[in-house]
Amino acid sequence: MNTIEWSDFEKIDIRVGTIIEVNDFPKAKKPAFQLKIDFGNLGFKNSSAQITQLYTKDELINRQVIAVVNFAPKQIANFISECLVLGIYNSENKVILLSSDQKVENGLKIG
Repeated sequence: MNTIEWSDFEKIDIRVGTIIEVNDFPKAKKPAFQLKIDFGNLGFKNSSAQITQLYTKDELINRQVIAVVNFAPKQIANFISECLVLGIYNSENKVILLSSDQKVENGLKIG
């Protein structure tokens, strides 16, 4: 594995946000949801997330998640993804979302 410098890590803007909208994404190559996430002062960002195996739309609404918010927008089928929601791949290659163990203000920086 390659090592990085501290300055490399400082380039990544990781924030907490709350999912406020979840939609099916039938045009995605792999099963995914379209998420709208509230990042407080940073505003709202959209994300495509392959998390349909472990989460329902109802479970995701109002859930806080951790995301990288400074990637360039990426087109996925007919959708523009503006951030990368972070998760852990379990032994079955299903994504478990990263989150705070306490409710915090949207937009706070992870470091």
